[in-house]
Amino acid sequence: MSTNDTAPAGKPPVAAVPGDPARAAKSAPAKPRPEKARQPTSIVPSATIAGRALVAVVAIMTFLAAITIGSAVAVRSTASQWRSDVTREVTIQIRAGDKASTDAQVQAAADIARKTPGIADAHILTGEETSRLLEPWLGSGLDLNDLPVPRVVVLRLDGAGTADLARLKRTLTDKIPTASLDDHRGWSRRLVAVTDAVMLIGVVMLALVGLATVLSVVFATRAAVATNRAVVEVLHFVGARDGFIAAQFQRHFLKIGTQGGLIGGLGAAAVFGTIAALPQLGLGGDPELPTVVSWLNPGLWGFLGIAVAVAVVALATALTSRVTVYRTLRTIQ
Repeated sequence: MSTNDTAPAGKPPVAAVPGDPARAAKSAPAKPRPEKARQPTSIVPSATIAGRALVAVVAIMTFLAAITIGSAVAVRSTASQWRSDVTREVTIQIRAGDKASTDAQVQAAADIARKTPGIADAHILTGEETSRLLEPWLGSGLDLNDLPVPRVVVLRLDGAGTADLARLKRTLTDKIPTASLDDHRGWSRRLVAVTDAVMLIGVVMLALVGLATVLSVVFATRAAVATNRAVVEVLHFVGARDGFIAAQFQRHFLKIGTQGGLIGGLGAAAVFGTIAALPQLGLGGDPELPTVVSWLNPGLWGFLGIAVAVAVVALATALTSRVTVYRTLRTIQ
């Protein structure tokens, strides 16, 4: 039988050409296309007004938590640096009097300090340096010769902790009655107290923000369960396990927590990043004067803390929704 006898009506016959794979492929019947796998449908609606509102709430809470963490880390880091600088320095003050006599006493105090074990260096502040120290309080362009400003000798410790400051203080009092030694321990204690208070306030604020976030998630989860109660009851009665139903809500609220956390965390990181970049742009003011821009820089640990806050908020949102769903399912008889 020829190929013309088997060809369908209305179509030209296709002759099989030996050794021609292209012609053979065209003559082969088309294979049916596999159907695309259907994505599992969640029982919780993904885009609702309540869901968008919860994303905004979580974003605001995460932003506040991140700002608190970054500020606390920045304050602690700056205070630690200040304490380190303070504990490495001691000052000797000589009361103002006759210029020649005062200069001699200042030089004698510096010589005594240099001979004391544990003192690495003794620097006598000049009039210009003293003027810069008093400029934030007295203003610029002030003639200190008209004021009884004491002379200051700055002593730098060697860091080994071998300096006997009590003995140095007695020696100065015996030989130079107008001299007084200040080791800044009182100021350091006050700085520690302020730092601890700031950290305590930060912890309290984080606890309040966390509590508000958990309550918001609880109410949102209950509302979602109430909205989909009919679906939940049907699944429950046909034998669906509570873990499966809770996982649906947990996945939904994990997505909400992640979205809100990223929005709030990135917003806080942008704020601190802008503050940290201002000095490089020449907008941070005088670098020697303490300002918000100069010390409100959380550094690497602060940004890591913000990232941890985002992760904790997302996980807390998911776990809170799961626990709430389990408790709600127990009420379904």
